[in-house]
Amino acid sequence: MNRTDLDSTQAAAPVLRCRTFATRAFAGLALVAIAGTASADGPGRGATATFEKNYLVFIIDHHYSALRMTELAAGTDTQRNAAVSNPSEGTAPTPGFGASVAKASDDQIRSMSRQANRTQREEIMQAQHFLHDWYGMQHQPQLTADAQRMIATLESTPAGTQFNQTFLRMFSNHHLSALAPSLHCEVKSDIAHDSLHRYCENIVVTQKNSINDMREMLCKQYGDCGFVPATGDKHKDQDF
Repeated sequence: MNRTDLDSTQAAAPVLRCRTFATRAFAGLALVAIAGTASADGPGRGATATFEKNYLVFIIDHHYSALRMTELAAGTDTQRNAAVSNPSEGTAPTPGFGASVAKASDDQIRSMSRQANRTQREEIMQAQHFLHDWYGMQHQPQLTADAQRMIATLESTPAGTQFNQTFLRMFSNHHLSALAPSLHCEVKSDIAHDSLHRYCENIVVTQKNSINDMREMLCKQYGDCGFVPATGDKHKDQDF
């Protein structure tokens, strides 16, 4: 090898080293990307798995109790009416419960109840899919003791104005009990589970706005402007 060839080889060496490093770095990034994509379709890793399973079971049962509560407000129909806009329309009855006559006399409360009933049915189904797809678990919704007490209270409350106010307070409290766990879900679930992050974020935004809608109704329609929702757990309800 002559001097010119040697100089050319030495000059090219740093370039080759840079190319080799870049190739390895790119390959490493590709492996990380592949691993991240794979984990999105698999169970949570480490402690995130335990959190996700517990949260999904909780939210399924929590939403299930909301179905019966909203049925009492809006009433139930076994068949949908043809009209798109019908303030007297009810909801689909929860399995195990009989038909219910609407106890809320306010069309706005009935509308909100129908909307919540439909949304939370879909969210129950979505949470069940997460449990099944990631953890191979089947969970059928169950009513907790607290949920049974709330439903019993609404069942025994006279229809009309008294029910309207009781429902707005009680359903606000019910929504509040899902906020903290769903907010925790945004920062405690597996970092690769974007679909669960979005699911929990949507619950936080939707239920927070619904609570404030109900507080506004209580203030404007019933003069109850000082109402503060509470879960009933002194530790959780303590602000400071």
